[in-house]
Amino acid sequence: MQYRPLGRTGVQVSSLVLGAMNFGPIGRTTQEDANAIVDVALEHGINLIDTADMYGQGASEEMVGRAIAGRRDDIVLATKANEPMGEERNHRGSSRRWLYKALDDSLRRLGVDHVDLYQVHRWDPATSDEETLSALTDLQRAGKIRYFGSSTFPAYRIVQAQWAAREHHLGRYVTEQPSYSILQRGVETHVLPVTEQYGLGVLAWSPLASGWLSGAVRAGRAATNHRATILPQRFDPTVPANRARADAVELLAKVAEEAGLTLIQLGLGFVTAHPGVTSAIVGPRTVEHLRAHLAAADIVLSADVLDAIDSIVAPGTDLAAHEKFDTPPALLEPALRRR
Repeated sequence: MQYRPLGRTGVQVSSLVLGAMNFGPIGRTTQEDANAIVDVALEHGINLIDTADMYGQGASEEMVGRAIAGRRDDIVLATKANEPMGEERNHRGSSRRWLYKALDDSLRRLGVDHVDLYQVHRWDPATSDEETLSALTDLQRAGKIRYFGSSTFPAYRIVQAQWAAREHHLGRYVTEQPSYSILQRGVETHVLPVTEQYGLGVLAWSPLASGWLSGAVRAGRAATNHRATILPQRFDPTVPANRARADAVELLAKVAEEAGLTLIQLGLGFVTAHPGVTSAIVGPRTVEHLRAHLAAADIVLSADVLDAIDSIVAPGTDLAAHEKFDTPPALLEPALRRR
């Protein structure tokens, strides 16, 4: 396992992160499964576990809490807030009111008195940066969080938040969690250059492109991965973006085979090769899935392999940009662009 500095925090984290989104109802992973996955992850050197309150509406955090009981100090523990937790209109977002309650709820579910990294799951256009950063700074000073970060923020919002932190003398985001894979390279255009400029740690989610790079999705046969069951539109072969992904995967499979690698090793090795990326988040549902991911822990792709990947999916290209969750609100809501 490789270890890298988490931005400028001084904390060393593993190049692979255990993502717990599949713990609970989303991935149908039981507590027994979660315990085994955490055991194997820690045995193989993973030291950062990432979850969120909205994963299974709290179920993932509860399962992570039980799985790490008795060894909290050996783990860099990260969670997130912002996404809806129930139907109440104020049980979401990035206001001080909600972040205070959301964090207390997360700490209770996790069975800990603090988290190491607390992340704003999505940018909340209804809440000012000053409001959010002020709340996070106070929670940090209270000892409930050690650091805070953002997730899936557009580049200009990362810059704006850094400016607001300096302008108002508040703590700043020290990490960003973007979607990044061979098939979704758009963050190379603006996000990763910005995170490098500000010294942010980067924890890349969906490095295997929701299973497209796991080997479970291949041309000429139906997708067999779990995501195809819960998000069938992402694998519908009649969708142009999916056809483009399928064509790319076939070419990438040849590159992997010629390099003596699995598709998973190629996909994870590509993400962790970027100098702006700290770690890739893997989200196994079973120990077998995790072991396949761990086989990529020390993979270093050669320049020839990286060049071959570039020839298949050009740098900065998203093959399914609509799945990025970072589209500016003004492009989604007509009222924001019309008088």
